[in-house]
Order: sequence, then C-alpha cells, then structure tokens
Amino acid sequence: MENHRTVDVAILGGGLAGNLLARQLRRQVPGLSVAIFERTTDSSFKVGESTVEIACNYFIRRLGLTKYLYENQLPKNGLRFYFDTPEKDTDLFEMTEIGSKHLLRLPTFQLDRARFEADLLRMNRELGVDVHTGARAHDLQMGGGPDAHHEFSVTEGDTQTRWRCRWLVDATGRASLIARHLDLRTHIPDMPMSAVWGRFKGYADIDDMGPPAWRDRIQHTTRLLSTNHFCYPGYWIWFIPLGRDVMSVGWVGDQKIFHDGMRKPEGFLEFLRGHRGVWQFLREGQAELLDVLSYKHLAYGTKRFFRGEDRWFLLGEAAAFTDPFYSPGSDFIALEADFIGDMIARDAAGEPRAELADRSDTFDAFMHFRVAANLLLYRDLYSIFGSQELMRLKWDFDIACYYNLWAAPYMNDQHLDLRFLKGELRRKDFVLQALATFAGFFKQIERALHERGAYYRGNVGRYIGSLELVDFMDDIFAPRPRKQVLRTTEAIFNATRDRGLALLRDIGAPFERTAQPLPLYEFMLAEPLA
Repeated sequence: MENHRTVDVAILGGGLAGNLLARQLRRQVPGLSVAIFERTTDSSFKVGESTVEIACNYFIRRLGLTKYLYENQLPKNGLRFYFDTPEKDTDLFEMTEIGSKHLLRLPTFQLDRARFEADLLRMNRELGVDVHTGARAHDLQMGGGPDAHHEFSVTEGDTQTRWRCRWLVDATGRASLIARHLDLRTHIPDMPMSAVWGRFKGYADIDDMGPPAWRDRIQHTTRLLSTNHFCYPGYWIWFIPLGRDVMSVGWVGDQKIFHDGMRKPEGFLEFLRGHRGVWQFLREGQAELLDVLSYKHLAYGTKRFFRGEDRWFLLGEAAAFTDPFYSPGSDFIALEADFIGDMIARDAAGEPRAELADRSDTFDAFMHFRVAANLLLYRDLYSIFGSQELMRLKWDFDIACYYNLWAAPYMNDQHLDLRFLKGELRRKDFVLQALATFAGFFKQIERALHERGAYYRGNVGRYIGSLELVDFMDDIFAPRPRKQVLRTTEAIFNATRDRGLALLRDIGAPFERTAQPLPLYEFMLAEPLA
C-alpha cells in the first residue's frame, strides 16, 4: 500500500536548476514547504560549468551566494578566443587571440557542478527543504482546475510513496517529465549541432607557458580562469577550469563533422590531437582524460514553459536548450526561476486566477522570445567561427546586445514588470528581424572572405584585448529610458555595419549601399546591409 504525503512545492530534479529554485523559494516565500526529488544519489560532473553575468547577478543578489562562490568556486575571467590556420598546426603562442588584459568588472564564475550541486543540496536541507535523493518520480497526474492538486509517485529503494503538491516544477533536465507527459517538447531541425566533452587532470598551466612577450601582452592577468575557445569553421573547443586540478574540455560543432568514434576516449583524444594549440594545453597528451560524454543533438524547445494558473512550470533543460557557445543555460535558469518564484508568491498571496494567467502568458511569451533571439546568434553561423576578423565583429556585436538588451533589464528587475515585458514583446518581431539581418550580413562577409582567399588572413600573430562597442557600462545599473536604450541599440547596429563594410572594402569586395549611418528601423527590415 502506498503512503500519501503532501507538500506545497514539489521540485522534480535536484540538479543545478532545481536546487537554485528551492533556495530562492525558501528565501522568497518561507511559509511554503518545498521538497526536492532527485533520482541519483551522488553529484557528478556535468556540462554547463561556465556562467555569465545574468546568472551570477541572480546567484549573488537573489540567492545570497557571494561568500560561498568566492570561497568554493573559481572566478571567471571572461571569454577568450584563439584562431588557427586551415591545417590546425599553429603554435598556441602564435594564434591570434581575443581576450581581456584585465579582470572583468562584473563577477562570473567557473562552476564545479558536482561540488556546487552537492553543496546546494546540503544548504537546502539546512534551509528546511525536504530533500530526497535516490528518489524516482513517476506516474504523474496533473491537476486540472484552480483548486486541484498534482499527484505523483516516488520510489525510494523498496518504498513507494504517493505525493500531492499545489505547485509542481519540472527540473529533471533532458528527461523532462512534465514536458513528455504533456507532449510539450519541440524539435529544432535547423540547429544540427552535436557535442562531446570530458574532464582532464594534469593539464598545462597556460599562465606559466609561452614566451615572456605572450604573457606580457595580457599584463599577466589570467588566461587559465577564462573560458578558452579554440575556434574553427563549423566547430569550437572549450577549456573550462573547475578547480582541484580538473579541466572541462569539450567540442561543439556541426553534425556533419561529428562521428560516433568521438564518443569514445581514444576517438576524442585523436580528434583533439589534430589541433596543435589544443594539444599543447593538454601537455602534448600527458593530461589524463577522466571521462567522455556526448549529445548527438543539442537544441530543442518547448510549446510552453509555464502555466501559472494551473500551477506547473518547466525549469532549465527540462524546458529548452539552445547552444552553449555563450553559456546561456544558467541565464535562462535565472529568468525562469524568477518568473516561477514570482508566480508562486503571488498565487500564495491570493492573486486572482485571471491575473495569474495573464502574468504566466507574458512570462511564457518572453521566454520564447529569449530562446528565439538566442538561436539567431548561432543558426547557420558556425561556419564563420574560424575567421578571427569576422568573429571579432560578431563577438563585439553579440556582447554589446547582451548588455544593452538583456542584462541591463535583468539587473534592474524590469523582467518582473509586466508593463515592461509587454512593451518588449510588442517589439519582439523587430528585434528578431534585426538579429536575422545581421546574421545575413555576417554570412555575406564570410562569402566575400572565402571568394578572396582572406578567411584566415587575421588568424596568426595578432592580439585584440578590448571590446569596441561596449562603452555604456556605467549606464546599465539603473533603469534607462526607452529612448536611451534605442539610441544605444542604433549606435551598436551602425558601428557593427560600419566595421563590416570596412572589412569588405579592405578585401576589395564590392557593395552597393553607402556607409552613411542608418536609422534604427532600417536594421529591422529584411534587407542586406551591404
């Protein structure tokens, strides 16, 4: 016979996403009971170790994890990019490099996910979360109507218990229990990307390598703490330090390049060996490979993230995944957790169901907007990654848009203001069209570089240490008038176009349009920029 138990909020999945939300709910609505149900019993290495600014603002400001992060995880020194010849034989110290020569202004971290998740489980227990590990949730019965509860069974060893909850959160990652139960998963066919990754011990200390001039040019700040990207046409290779002499190394690329042999240790090592700079970082093969994991297909979506009025929510990879190049996963968790926390708190306080439905619809539409915008950063653009000149242009554009359009509103909690979000959604199609227009512009430059044999011309012997388009950082820490945001957007768009046209001109490629500054609306038309 089953035992029957009740909890206010049930979180299925005790990985990063589920633990973060549990901590937030205990801080935000301490009167509600929260339970976590995690299928495994031991935390293990996972991808998603690199974080960026929105996620870390959430960790520090919303969850109060500053002391923990600086004492137990590694600070991150931004993103760093290296470029190579077609033969992939350039010495690491001769590769063109893009990366900062100083520690960055906004805090970010490199996470040992196994350690972080184990520590979060412990901290959540201390906060009063009812934590169940080795607990398999199954037999979901979703409640219908405003007062119905959700039910599910949990098997722990030989014991099976039937649980009832008012709010149900799916944080089960790619298992996606609710998404599969409600048939929410959607395929993204035009993002054919695969990934292979593993952990190494005994890698080289990149901050103690190379000639003095190579170390001097970044003013002896740290490369090791950066997320180091080795960029090639159609794929990239990451190096992310996790502490305790462990380095995460992974490959992400077009499925046409991926082959099943890469899933095995010997195949993965053989692939990495074919890249001189990468192999040097691994001490010419002396680094010890601890494990190898892979995904044949990365990107997927969901028909719905939340239905607040029916009290169910998808969180993190239980909902959607785009691409890991700019490490957006924990950013999405931060947004979704804030939306979920806001809806649960308001529902618990008695917000009418109709108002909650409107709020849920708005949050859901915004998450779909964010996913669509994020996909446009990568869709059909992996082929440009191997050109330093083109990737520098795209990197400056992408990071400027990130701070201006996404990070600044989050840091000022505008993402929880329905009026603000509805205004953003009214402009959604224009923003997406502008991003698509620039994607086409980058592809146009790529074709011209290939036609003139200039794709690789800037890949050896250069160093670029600054972002040229981010000159507005002092403005993003307080809410800005809409006009100011639009003026900044127009300036970013025009500066990117100007630099792209200058590159075309430099290689002798013809283009018809003049280089005069364009009004913002011109970038939101489906027309080429050159």
